[in-house]
Amino acid sequence: MDLTVSDRRIEKMSTSIPGLDTILHGGLPRGGIYIVQGMPGSGKTILGNQLCFSHAAGGGKALYVTLLAETHGRMLSHISQLGFFDEAKIPDGVSYLSAFRILETEGLKGLTDALRREIRARRVDLLILDGLVSAEETAGTPREFKKFINELQIQADLADCTMVLLTSAAADQSFASAEHTMVDGLIEIQRQMRGRRSERLLQVHKLRGSDFVSGLHAFQVTDDGVIVHPRIEALLTDASAVGTGGGPRVLTGVPTLDKMLGGGLSLRSTTLVLGSAGTGKSTLGLHFLGAEDEPGLYLSFNETPPELMMKAKTLGLPVAGMMESGRTEVLWQQATDGVFDEVATQLLHRVHAGKIRRVFIDGLDDFGGMTGDPERTRPVLTALSNRLSVLGATTIATSEIDLSGVLPAQPLAGLFVRGLSPFAENIVVMRYAALDADLHRLIAVLKARESAIDLRFRHFTIEPDGIRIDIDSERARLTLTEIARRHSGYREASDLLRPPTATPLATGDGS
Repeated sequence: MDLTVSDRRIEKMSTSIPGLDTILHGGLPRGGIYIVQGMPGSGKTILGNQLCFSHAAGGGKALYVTLLAETHGRMLSHISQLGFFDEAKIPDGVSYLSAFRILETEGLKGLTDALRREIRARRVDLLILDGLVSAEETAGTPREFKKFINELQIQADLADCTMVLLTSAAADQSFASAEHTMVDGLIEIQRQMRGRRSERLLQVHKLRGSDFVSGLHAFQVTDDGVIVHPRIEALLTDASAVGTGGGPRVLTGVPTLDKMLGGGLSLRSTTLVLGSAGTGKSTLGLHFLGAEDEPGLYLSFNETPPELMMKAKTLGLPVAGMMESGRTEVLWQQATDGVFDEVATQLLHRVHAGKIRRVFIDGLDDFGGMTGDPERTRPVLTALSNRLSVLGATTIATSEIDLSGVLPAQPLAGLFVRGLSPFAENIVVMRYAALDADLHRLIAVLKARESAIDLRFRHFTIEPDGIRIDIDSERARLTLTEIARRHSGYREASDLLRPPTATPLATGDGS
């Protein structure tokens, strides 16, 4: 039975570009006409050529038409360095046509006739037209340009040929212009500055006959070609289907901390460890990953795998052997040169593939900062935490706080924990307390969902064999009492809960 036009339109042509098909929900609807718009240097030409070679690799025939003065030899010399380029596909799978002179001498009608002839003669089912802005400039009137777009649509329908039009129209051009309203899809590639770093972003504004993942997505040009990283939170909308708990407690590898947490961590929960530099957050993570013989993953943004291995061996922690055997993986990423969605996707893939049960994310500030958007950080980390839970992983993540020591009467001063509940079921704080020339390390559990916790500070040290926490709060109590006494004249540790003077508290009625 012959396919009707409507039947044919719902079929998708895969772009074979990593991440792009995910955003397009499978690819571009066949036989449609699409605009890819972006400023010069944004990556349009590489994207167009990659579409051609990927299409040819799957058995299709692609035609790349240029309306620009740049020669094909010059363009091919650039893209031949990229991984998708395959000279063997030229000219049978991928062919090139320069229509610059045709447009200049014969106008839009001559261009339309030339494209029709080439599509039929070469049996092309993918056409890339590079330089749509040149065609628009050639048109005498807006009506003539609309007619040209309409002729392309007719030809795309008749030949069942998908067309992608590349244009470097100005970034502030309205998307309500004639060509934008007439085509079946519109994709924009942007370049934005984040600090001194330039980032590429891709956004689908419209796609007739198909849903798509909206919003801005990271877009990279690598040695292998274009890679698109879909917004991770848009792909994790069903991640909260499985809650925490419902199983044995997960040990942290530090026995006293387990007691403070009411027996350990809830299964599949996320724990946020807040602490200033040097308090032992990374060491706690090494304890956690080696606490039991379970597959683990350490995501680091600062210390390299060799550095972590040396630390684990120096402390004599079980995780050192697990890292050597591959039982515990280390994923290292420089925060200054990463794309959040890429790292998050890689993390989830490795957790899924390796059936990872323990995840330690060392440097939540660096990780979240890679989003480039403070308003996006919290929801995206929450979505990631939920997905890790669904995959069966129990997670500990660290976040750095100010280096200032414990303040008199305010041992938790400077902590910003508001809004963290959606991300973390448990919160642990590791702080310094300065007394004379000594720095004392203190640890406390601020929150542990569905657990009877010990809310008192404990004194701890980092010994040659790792973290050791006092079995009771006595030394922490004495330290805080002495700090308070010296600064404000307090005599008892319990006074830390009261104002420094006997002045009555103000009442609600103004008395």
